[in-house]
This record gives sequence, structure tokens and C-alpha cells, in this order.
Amino acid sequence: MSKESIFRIFADCWPSPIVARDQVHLFTDGLYKPKHLANLDCLGQGPEGRIRIGKRKIAYPVESFVRWLEKRAEEVEK
Repeated sequence: MSKESIFRIFADCWPSPIVARDQVHLFTDGLYKPKHLANLDCLGQGPEGRIRIGKRKIAYPVESFVRWLEKRAEEVEK
């Protein structure tokens, strides 16, 4: 299974068009923690299209988040 199809499965199972930063661990099945993503955002290395809701809540469009995951992933040969 390719990395693209794995992340597509994540997106297809997600019930919303956005992923809240505090829910990224659920979206990625524990691959990313919210704090790590916050640190990457501060470095300008997080997903594009970040949305601020209120003063403290951050979310990402699912499609943007999936593209970002695909760029960061690589298949490991046996």
C-alpha cells in the first residue's frame, strides 16, 4: 500500500473537513502529537492553510494536512 493511499484512508474516515490541532493524534493514529505540530508551525514547517478559531484553537483543512503528511513520509525498503 502506498503512502498516498494510507493517508487517503485517514482522510476518508475523518468526519470533518478540518482537523483541529488537538485532534491530530487521532487523525494520524498517534503519529503526530499536537505539541509537536505546534512547534513545527512556529518554525514555518507545519501544514499550509492553518486556521485560527478564536484566540487559541488551530485547525487545518483535511486536504492540506494530508498533502503535508504525504510530503513528509517516505517508504522504507526492507
